[in-house]
Amino acid sequence: MTPIRIRLREIRDEKDLSQQALADLAGVRQATISDLESGNAQGVKFETLERIARALGVEPGDLIERVPALRASRKAK
Repeated sequence: MTPIRIRLREIRDEKDLSQQALADLAGVRQATISDLESGNAQGVKFETLERIARALGVEPGDLIERVPALRASRKAK
């Protein structure tokens, strides 16, 4: 499986939005935003990513970044 990360915090910060403001715009819970940003989410529905992306004015794919294997293996240690 290819390691990925959600680039939510940096995009949200660029838009100068709080977690709560983004959650309100996207129609999701603030805890969902927090879990995605902290890496605590066990998974995420594509519909949720679409709603968040739409609220941020970006494409869903802009929220996803592939983590290079070397970086991923360091985090596993």
